Amino acid sequence: MTTKSTSRPHPRLRVDVDGAVMRITLDAPTCRNAQTPSMWEELERLATTLPPEIRVVILAGEGPAFSAGLDRGMLSPGGVEGEPDLLGMTANGPEALADLIETFQRGFTAWRECPALVVAAVQGPAIGAGFQLALAADLRVVATDVRFSMAEVTLGLVPDLGGTHALTSLVGPARALELCLTARPVDAREAVATGIASLAVEPDQLAATVDDLVAAVLATPEDTAREMLGLFRGIENRTAAEQQRTEREAQSRILCAKTAEMRANAASGV
Repeated sequence: MTTKSTSRPHPRLRVDVDGAVMRITLDAPTCRNAQTPSMWEELERLATTLPPEIRVVILAGEGPAFSAGLDRGMLSPGGVEGEPDLLGMTANGPEALADLIETFQRGFTAWRECPALVVAAVQGPAIGAGFQLALAADLRVVATDVRFSMAEVTLGLVPDLGGTHALTSLVGPARALELCLTARPVDAREAVATGIASLAVEPDQLAATVDDLVAAVLATPEDTAREMLGLFRGIENRTAAEQQRTEREAQSRILCAKTAEMRANAASGV
């Protein structure tokens, strides 16, 4: 029996589970899905406590925007009720503030460490933290109206949620620096051409296209899909020899498991 459930672990997040698929939706369309540290804390919890039966996670945004980025109220005196006071924290010095930001980063970096494939379905603006959340996924499928932008520089800030490494691994250091220094928007055509996105479709086709991708992933044997994920995560940090070792170790685990299964079936007469 397929398990289906819907929960709201945070006022701005909705989580839908359907069998092996978990869809996490930024669900605050009135503020264009602006993000807060408590959201990031919940995102980290979801990533690090993912049930073993979940094979694919979809990160999505409700409404016309994926995410407008950080809730600007966080940068005002007193901040946002119930959230850390970022400006107030500056009184404790750079080291204490850096330690706090490290906890924020985990809401993004944890997705590259979870055992499921993570797919971002991105439409409309994906600005700042919105862009960085999309970059935290393994794959990005975008609508033709997408607009990525590392806009932190417009506030006199730098991207600090893991996005610089992820972006550089996709487009190279020169283009990544240019995008982060200028906040220049990236449209769907450029996103696909540079490898930021796998493909772009019309907005009304985004959900169905992602569903088709998920179905294709679920049709792959689970152990094969998980080993494949391991082959490509972190590949940019491995030498060719290290990647070859990763390949042969993954293949050996798969073949040994298949042989053991065949022997067990033969012994039981299956």
